[in-house]
Amino acid sequence: MATKEDILEQVVEEYLIHQGYFVRHNIKFRPSKEHQNFVSNQDSNHSDIDVIGLHPLKSGVERIVVVGCKSWQGGFKPTQLISAIENKKKVAGREAWKGHRELIEPKWTAAFVQKVQEETGSSEFTYVNAVTKLVGDRADWEQYALFRERLGSNPIRVITFEEMVGEIWSSLSTTLAATEIGRLLQLFRSAGLDPFKP
Repeated sequence: MATKEDILEQVVEEYLIHQGYFVRHNIKFRPSKEHQNFVSNQDSNHSDIDVIGLHPLKSGVERIVVVGCKSWQGGFKPTQLISAIENKKKVAGREAWKGHRELIEPKWTAAFVQKVQEETGSSEFTYVNAVTKLVGDRADWEQYALFRERLGSNPIRVITFEEMVGEIWSSLSTTLAATEIGRLLQLFRSAGLDPFKP
């Protein structure tokens, strides 16, 4: 039986399809064993890219979006998370940096960018964190110096569940949606239910 993607990943997929992107899920990557800093007992397990979107008609960093999904019910808290990373604290039972290793550890960044290049033919992309809700200022995360240094000229964005669903909702038509999330929202609309009205 095929494993279903996380619900937030499905929302990301519908959001990107509505914008004209082709989408892939759960692409595994890890540092090369040839990397000078490769440590077998730390780097042998794969991480994964939750979603990659490729738009055939866009160019530059807008052509490819690389999305990491954070389905945290308490919300995404940039300032607290950066503090936890800087102070080597744990979040949800593991060291905070490990949930964002491609933004922090150079060997993981290299593996991440290489995998994007292999999958899309380009190392230019927009890095996106899709989150359930944002608690604080997204600019704290998007402009954090270490992340910017690691990804170079590739921009970093944070987008919320509400923003994605709002965009999908506003562009829904009666044509059958491409995903289960889109079809569910079409059912809401046809039933006269608006998720944005109290």
